[in-house]
Amino acid sequence: MATPAQARVDLAAIRHNVALLKERAGGAELMGAVKADAYGHGLVPCSEAVLEGGATRLGTAFIREALALREGGVTAPILSWLITPDEPIDAALEQGVELSAADERLLGEIAAAARRTGRTAKLHLEADTGMSRGGCPLAAWPGLLARALELRAEGVIEIIGLWSHFACADIPGHPSIEQQLEAFETALKLAEQAGAAGSHVIRHIANSAATVTLPGARYDLVRPGIAMYGLSPIPELGDFGLRPAMTLTARIGLVKRVPEGSGVSYAHLYTTDRETTLGLVPLGYADGILRHATGRAEVLAGGRRRLVAGRVCMDQFMIDMGDDPLAAGDEVVLFGPGDGGEPTVQEWADTLGTITHEIVTRIGSRVPRIHEHKGSR
Repeated sequence: MATPAQARVDLAAIRHNVALLKERAGGAELMGAVKADAYGHGLVPCSEAVLEGGATRLGTAFIREALALREGGVTAPILSWLITPDEPIDAALEQGVELSAADERLLGEIAAAARRTGRTAKLHLEADTGMSRGGCPLAAWPGLLARALELRAEGVIEIIGLWSHFACADIPGHPSIEQQLEAFETALKLAEQAGAAGSHVIRHIANSAATVTLPGARYDLVRPGIAMYGLSPIPELGDFGLRPAMTLTARIGLVKRVPEGSGVSYAHLYTTDRETTLGLVPLGYADGILRHATGRAEVLAGGRRRLVAGRVCMDQFMIDMGDDPLAAGDEVVLFGPGDGGEPTVQEWADTLGTITHEIVTRIGSRVPRIHEHKGSR
C-alpha cells in the first residue's frame, strides 16, 4: 500500500559507517548505540546492520529497547544504561541484558532481581567524570565499588565494565575533555586498587566524536551513535567519510493554482507575490517536522530546492512551485545524502539551529521506515 511519506534507510550505508568507525577505533571493540529506535532509523534492522558492519555489542538507553531487540532475534551482548525505579530488571536478567549502575540504591534493586531470578547480573559501573548527568560522583565512587564487591562476593553480580561519558568531545580542544580523561583514569585506578578492575573488565568512555578524534579515549571499547547513521559528530571537521543512511520523502497530496496575494497556511505568514502553483506535502509537526521550519527549511521538488511556504501544520505543509509543473503523487525529498541535490540532514539542523540527532529521532511513527541496501559511495 502506498504511503504519503516514508523514511528510506540504506542499511549498506550503516554497515559502511560501522566498518569505518571500527577501523578508526584502532583495535578497540565497538558497541553500537541503537537507542531511540536506532536514532529513528528502525531498531532491529539497523541493529543487525550494525553487527554486520563489525560491532560486537549494542547499547540502549532503556531496558525495554533491549528486550525489543531480544524479541527481534538479536542475540549479541546488549547494555542498557538508563534504569529508573520499577524498570523490568528481572526480564533484563532473564534475557541476558547487561545493566549499568551508578548508585547503591540501583545496585540493591539489581541484586534483588538477581536473587529472584537466579541469574547473575552483568554490570557496568558508571563514573561521573564531569558530565554531571548520569554516573557516580568520584567522591561516592569508592562506596559504590565496595558495595559492588560485596554483591560480587555473594555471587549475584559480575562487574564486567567501567565507564563514563563525555560532555564536550564534539568541541575539539575543550578543556573538559582532558579533565574528564584524568577523572576517568582516577576512577579506573580506584577500581583497580579495590579489586574491581581485571583483564576481563571493559573500560569505555568514547562516543562518536571521541572515536574519530581522540585515540587516547578509546580504551577497550568505543560507543558510537550518530556517526553510525552517517551523520558527522563534529560537522565543522567534515563528514569523516560517513554516508547518511536516511532519506525522507513524501508524495504530493494536492496541487492548486492560486492568485497573487493569497495567504498560505495558518496566520498567513507567507503570501504569494504572483499567481503561482502550490503543492501540499503530507508531513507536519506530528511527524517530526519542526514547526519552526516554517519559511526556513528547503525541500527538493521538481528538480529544484523549494522553501517551506507558510506555517508547518500538524500533518502538512505547503511549497510554492511558481510556474514549474507539479502533480499529485510526485515525490518531494526533504533530506537525504545530497547526491541528487536534495538538502541533507546537516543542512536542516544548521538551518533550524539544532543538531542532526534531533532531526532524525523526531521522525514519527506514522512515517514507515523502508530498509534498503543501496551500497555506500
